This record gives sequence, C-alpha cells and structure tokens, in this order.
Amino acid sequence: MGILDGKVAIVTGAGGGLGRSHALLLAKEGASVVVNDLGGSVDGSGDGSRVADQVVAEILEAGGKAVANFGSVTDGADADAMVAQAVSEFGKLDILINNAGILRDKSFKKMDDELWDPVIAVHLKGTFHPTRAAYAQMLEQGTGGRIIMTSSTSGLIGNFGQTNYGAAKAGIAGFMRCLAIEGAKAKITVNVLAPNAYSRMTANLFPEGSEVRYAAEKVSPAIAWLVSDEAEDITGRQFVISGNRVSLLYPMQFKIAERDNAEDAWSPSEIGEEIRKSMAEWPKPANVPELVF
Repeated sequence: MGILDGKVAIVTGAGGGLGRSHALLLAKEGASVVVNDLGGSVDGSGDGSRVADQVVAEILEAGGKAVANFGSVTDGADADAMVAQAVSEFGKLDILINNAGILRDKSFKKMDDELWDPVIAVHLKGTFHPTRAAYAQMLEQGTGGRIIMTSSTSGLIGNFGQTNYGAAKAGIAGFMRCLAIEGAKAKITVNVLAPNAYSRMTANLFPEGSEVRYAAEKVSPAIAWLVSDEAEDITGRQFVISGNRVSLLYPMQFKIAERDNAEDAWSPSEIGEEIRKSMAEWPKPANVPELVF
C-alpha cells in the first residue's frame, strides 16, 4: 500500500532529473503517472521520445502504471491533450507536478530576446498551460486535487546571471499564491517547490561530489506527501528543499515608519531620514550584495 494508491498524476519534464525522480516515486507510492517530456536539451533545443519512454519502462518494470507523453508545455493544445490522455488512460486526474524547465544563463548586459523569451515561455507559460487544463479537469471532477509548481531560489531570493530564469520563477510563485486562494473552495491545493538538487541542468553549479548529497531523489519524498490526501489542508506555501533539509519560505513585513493616516503625507526628506535610521535593523536576505561607494 502506498500513500498515492488510486491517484492519477501528470509530471512534466519527467524524462530526467527531478521530474524523473518525482514520477518514479509517485508510481512507487501507487499513482498512475503520465510521464511528459519533450526530450529536448538543457537549453530547450531538440526533442524526442526516448527519455520519457525510458522512465515509463522503469515504472512498468517495477510493477507500476505509466504512459509517456511528448507534448510541449508551451502549447495549450498539447497541455489539453496531456490531461485528456490521463483521463482516457486512467479515468481521472488528481495530481499535476509542473517540473519542465530550461536554462539559458547569461549576465544581464548580454541578455537578449533569444535568451529571455524561451525561458519565460517554458517556465511561466509552460506552467500556465498544464495548470489551466488540469485545474479545469479537477473542477469538473469535483473531488479536489493537488498542483505543485516548481519555482527556484533564483526567483524567490536571487542569483547572478539568471534574470530571465529568476523572473519566470518569481512569476510562478506569484501564480501559485493567487491560484491557491481561488482553488481552496474546490479543495484544490497549490504549492511551490524551490529545489536545490543535482541534475543535468544544475551540474555545473555544484561542487564535485554533490551527486549523492543533493540527489534529486531527496527532494521527491516531501512532494509525494504534499500531493497525497494527508496534505489536504496545506496550500499557498513555498517549500525549499535541499538534500534532506526541508524549509518553509514565507514573506515578512518590517515596519520602517508610521504616522497617523489622518496627518499630512511624509515629505521625501522626512521619510528618507526614517528609512536611513531603520536600515541597521533590516532583515538581511540571502544574496543581497553590499554596495561599495
């Protein structure tokens, strides 16, 4: 018996890395899985059925249930077909894990449309299309559902050379927070995963020997639990998972200055003085550089 017995899931970008790990574990826990992967390279070029077929073969060999899907997450018709395939093959859809992604890193002074547009399309639009199709199916079924969106600390905190990727990933987090509110009444939970895992996309970002410490397989257990019935009351949250550490990232407010709203507005100099006075007590988020003058 697994925690996902009888469930039906779609995992996008499931031909390798995190997506493969998610698909294998969901199947092991009893879910029937649509393994979606266009088969492209890390930068999004090319396509092919081999990687999705391989993951499906692994699941079937282990006694699980899975089918391959080779559609593009950037295409609305392909996303609709992905959901239709889940329903035709397995009778319904309970879970969507948006995982597909590409990288085209470059410092901003070298950023151009050919680097920016595909990253925004695959990550942000490529989360929108499958989610729209899956959400409509879940609403029609009337039995709730689970949606995971994959963001990144590059978008939630920041990282050098990833303005395109960070913009897309920040957009995904905003998408999640809004949809979680809308989905609550229908018992559709929507959460964000910000993973720190070793894969072909991130291999050059990790020091030697990280394959075990930050294996993709260490991220998937928390996600498998979050898409189970046991997590029906958890939605609108951002989970950062790195190796065996699971953290919750949440927004904070730090009050700088306040006067009665019945009073006149601050002058620029007045509020500037208040901002300066408070700066020593500001929370220091990661990756914010010290400016040198």
